[in-house]
Amino acid sequence: MSVTELLTAILVLGGSALALTAAIGLVRFPDTLSRMHSATKPQVLGLLLVLSGAAIRLRGSIDAGVFILTGIFTLVTAPVIAQRVGQLAYREGNAREDLLAVDALRERAEGDAGEPDAGQH
Repeated sequence: MSVTELLTAILVLGGSALALTAAIGLVRFPDTLSRMHSATKPQVLGLLLVLSGAAIRLRGSIDAGVFILTGIFTLVTAPVIAQRVGQLAYREGNAREDLLAVDALRERAEGDAGEPDAGQH
């Protein structure tokens, strides 16, 4: 087994393990905010590791560029989606207050309650 094959195997297996932990977190965590955290952080890193392993294995192929584009797209969209899902869960009251260490949105939500266009900023 060459060094390249070993590195590829480590990256793919490590990425797969992170994706597995994300899936377990989606099932096991109690509320939307915790699930959202589990669905974004380890899943994105796991995907990047798998894509890196595949790109190393297919080096010199035109398909490696598609892996790079996929990784960039994931890095750009995952945080935005997570932030929007978190805001929506908070506004709908699906966040467990006992699990929040700091509630930074409470003051803003209370301040927006009196405005006629609240939530449309």
